[in-house]
Amino acid sequence: MMDWTDRHCRYFLRLISRHARLYTEMITSPALMHGDVPRHLDFDPAEHPVALQLGGSDPAELAQAARLGERWGYDEINLNCGCPSERVQTGSFGACLMAEPALVADCVRAMCDAVAIPVTVKHRIGLDHEESYAFVADFVGTVAQAGCGVFIVHARNAVLKGLSPKENREIPPLRYDIVRRLKRDFPDLTIVLNGGLANWEAIERERAFVDGVMLGRAAYHDPYLLAEADCRIFGDCAPPRSRAEVISALREYATRRIAQGTALRSMVRHVLGLYHGVAGGRRFRQLLSDAGRLKDADASLLDDALQAVPPQRTVSS
Repeated sequence: MMDWTDRHCRYFLRLISRHARLYTEMITSPALMHGDVPRHLDFDPAEHPVALQLGGSDPAELAQAARLGERWGYDEINLNCGCPSERVQTGSFGACLMAEPALVADCVRAMCDAVAIPVTVKHRIGLDHEESYAFVADFVGTVAQAGCGVFIVHARNAVLKGLSPKENREIPPLRYDIVRRLKRDFPDLTIVLNGGLANWEAIERERAFVDGVMLGRAAYHDPYLLAEADCRIFGDCAPPRSRAEVISALREYATRRIAQGTALRSMVRHVLGLYHGVAGGRRFRQLLSDAGRLKDADASLLDDALQAVPPQRTVSS
């Protein structure tokens, strides 16, 4: 979710779900060692619980990055071993690390020694044409021995050459049976399933076999999907905010951020799917993606977009 789940996106999603754990986009450890740390790590306290997702392969560097994340107030440090992009591979980050479980274990051990908050790993079930269960089981077993107790498993192989990141999310087949088997074989670990979950029927089916689910693009393109998460998963069945109430709360946030120099477009680009499947949703999206309107707009543009949507009348998506 690089370039997507920035702080504005996370704040918006928190307005929909009170309890879902939010993850940053992947931030590389070199960026934290040599870049603008506040720009990378600052977030709003309302985002909790929120995890910092790191990319890297140097144990000492990742340990220092994890310390920074803990100091900044993050609730979890997550090491990305699942991103298949060539840009990430060049830096020896992401899915290519699955070929080196001992190195990942060294990284996790260094991070666990550096912080008191949980260190977790996100990964794929295989690389390229390696589809044996033994490959991913060896990876999980090796890394677990280094102190990782939570594995977020994207149930597809990562094809490192020949497929784009988008194709890697669509072409390698989903194999939920592999993730289910990991949970059976490692019952003391927390196994979270990621990949292809786009509705509550699928989520509830797979939750019977694993400890949790991670949603990515489904929640980005249809964010109100998260409105049911608090009751279904966390047992908090207080009514969620309506879509209109989400926009009202976001307007207050946008007003504050604009006063601090943030462009409105940086915030509203994440909101376009809020009225997915709802009458007026197309006009809502048009208003919030109109470059001419956005150029000099203030937060009142959110009011204009809301006026385009009849109150709570749904249509088939």
